[in-house]
Amino acid sequence: MSDVIISIKSLQNYGLEEQDGVEFTTDGRYSFEDDVACISYDESVVTGMEGTRTSLIISPEEVVVNRVGLITSRMSFKSGGKSSFQYGTPYGTANLGIDTREVVHDFDENGGHMELDYVVNMEHAVVTRNKFFISVKQMGDRTNG
Repeated sequence: MSDVIISIKSLQNYGLEEQDGVEFTTDGRYSFEDDVACISYDESVVTGMEGTRTSLIISPEEVVVNRVGLITSRMSFKSGGKSSFQYGTPYGTANLGIDTREVVHDFDENGGHMELDYVVNMEHAVVTRNKFFISVKQMGDRTNG
């Protein structure tokens, strides 16, 4: 794994016009082997998940996001697919569903980028519509991403 700079932008729509977003840059770790990218970073106060480590495994077929620490979850995204996961917090655990609208990614040995468009639901009621963008570039590389 190599040290990288990770840029993340996340947008959440809660209703017709209500939108919330977070955008930040952090240091992390990255590897790419056999068409599979692995990214990991520590969450911060900016995301509200300080004390949580997030890891992404990005393969041609699916994207898996694992969170361990203050928040725990394992989410799976496949374009056009549906899945469910448990979202654990210090206050309790909720069972949530994901309806993945689109997954687009382009990674290689030097880094790359990904876009996720998905809906989170609880008992078939939409909670949020989310768009997640991540860009990974090697430390010192100002051209990629």
